[in-house]
Amino acid sequence: MVTLFHTALSVNNTKHDLIRAYYRTLFSAWGRQHWWPAQSQFEVIVGAYLTQNTSWTNVEKALGNLRQARLLTIQGIRRTPQPELEQLIRPAGYFRQKALRLKMFVSFLDARYGGSLARMFTRPTAELRDELLALNGIGPETADSILLYAGNHPVFVVDAYTKRILERHQIVSSAARYDEIRLLFEQALSGTPPPKQSLDGAPGAAVGPQGSCHRPSRMSTAERSALVQAFNEMHGLIVGVGKTYCLKSQPQCEQCPLQKFLPRAK
Repeated sequence: MVTLFHTALSVNNTKHDLIRAYYRTLFSAWGRQHWWPAQSQFEVIVGAYLTQNTSWTNVEKALGNLRQARLLTIQGIRRTPQPELEQLIRPAGYFRQKALRLKMFVSFLDARYGGSLARMFTRPTAELRDELLALNGIGPETADSILLYAGNHPVFVVDAYTKRILERHQIVSSAARYDEIRLLFEQALSGTPPPKQSLDGAPGAAVGPQGSCHRPSRMSTAERSALVQAFNEMHGLIVGVGKTYCLKSQPQCEQCPLQKFLPRAK
């Protein structure tokens, strides 16, 4: 029993070491990713809903429509008739479903927190996460995106790119659950935090794509703890790998900064 325990502990430590090495490698290559690109907490939340099952390019079009109509606020979503809201967010797809869910979120915020995001985000992370997951249309990835990027809560966001990369690097199996992967990253990046310079800046030495970098925005440059910043950056960097190199078909492993960590490379 003791031997099995120590073996499992050793395996987890190895995985944690790898994740920390991935963080340092990607950040040294690409620098800050400036996630989430938004001007307000509520814009992050709207974007988290709209990005479900569509590309960020389509989300930007929908957000642009809301911004131009001066409705990208809690009050704006609250007072806009649903058919009008549907047309404004139409570029993001599933617009009827997403318009309804945005309305439901505002209703939840009004009923539970008096319409105040500040009050909502003072809730303990685990309790607020459970409340968000209970809302229609919010799964773990959306809930954690809202917590991390809008509320600066220390949770790691897992997406399809994350799981694909870890599977190909044989860090997790195809049966790995969302929360198993989330906790793996949270433990790796919080147990032994990355060097401080990894958070302050990077030389940006890589030639070519800079991960999934966005332009700096009010939300992406907001003050946050070192741990939240690490979770923030790591997710953005992972997305950069998934979008550019670790493609679903025909992955571009030879050009990827993480190529040296692939099991076959060893």
